Amino acid sequence: MNKLLGKLAGMLLALTLSTGLAAAQSKITIAVGGGACLCYLPTVLAKQLGEYDKAGLAVELVDLKGGSDALKAVLGGSADVVSGYFDHCVNLAAKKQELQAFVVYDRYPGLVLVVSPKHTGEINSIKDLAGKKVGVSAPGSSTDFFLKYLLKKNGLDPTGTAVIGVGLGATAVAAMEQGQIDAAVMLDPAVTVLQGSYKDLKILSDTRTQHDTLAVFGGEYPGGALYSTAAWVNGHEKEVQALTNAIMATLAWIHSHSAEDIMAKMPDELVGKDKAQYLAALKNTIPMYSETGKMDPKGAEAVLAVFSEGSPDVAKAGIDVTKTYTNKFVDQVKKTKVGGQAVLGRQL
Repeated sequence: MNKLLGKLAGMLLALTLSTGLAAAQSKITIAVGGGACLCYLPTVLAKQLGEYDKAGLAVELVDLKGGSDALKAVLGGSADVVSGYFDHCVNLAAKKQELQAFVVYDRYPGLVLVVSPKHTGEINSIKDLAGKKVGVSAPGSSTDFFLKYLLKKNGLDPTGTAVIGVGLGATAVAAMEQGQIDAAVMLDPAVTVLQGSYKDLKILSDTRTQHDTLAVFGGEYPGGALYSTAAWVNGHEKEVQALTNAIMATLAWIHSHSAEDIMAKMPDELVGKDKAQYLAALKNTIPMYSETGKMDPKGAEAVLAVFSEGSPDVAKAGIDVTKTYTNKFVDQVKKTKVGGQAVLGRQL
């Protein structure tokens, strides 16, 4: 009898401990606007490094075709957080939908307008895209916003160009190689993959570096960030802080390791078969990743200015762009020194 009671007590203790462990890990679903894109690498790498687990989160990454699809997942309630481009927060503010970014991982957008190798001879400038078919990750995504901005900036009516959703990875490359579209707004590694096969690849606009970003937008322009509805952020501050801690730790890891080290941590299906091209694309992209995680207020204003120029709805909406982001969670991440290396302290 004593042995039976002892066994039952042991089972009860084990159940209590396992239940406590499960309760300690908050479940969060992050919708990613195209996991193969290097612009979203910090979100994926954080999971590969175990940073979400260390922060007390059980994170599920849901890979979707584009940023607009990721946004729909959050607005529809099937995901908690978007890993996507900050400009959606500004665009939706014009429709009275409150979204808030809380950690920025891309200093620059990394968007590139590329001519299909099949149509190099007939397209020499953005103005030549009038009446053409141009690929974007998904209609309504940041790639689509960028295209419309460039068309309007060059005196074209954005509605005069057909927008085709082609994704961001292998499907986009295939559409370009086969000439199904005349041009596309792409990101790395897809751009570098095409450049590896077509040395004369024609690029009409490039925002992968600070110099190019300033040339296109007239200022720095934040790209990828974690964001959600303002209501969710305000109601889940503990989880938001944990996500911020995980991304900040990942950014610190990125900037203290080589491109080879980073590639070795990424899932094989995202790296692909041509590791040399992926590595080359990664080396091009690393300067794009933020070192602070903070939103530059001037960058947020630049996004608003771009959208105000391209969208009458945004221009007349009277948007207070400071409500579309917060730096308070990044500010709360404490830096400590461990073994001479900066490590970002966790607060959960």
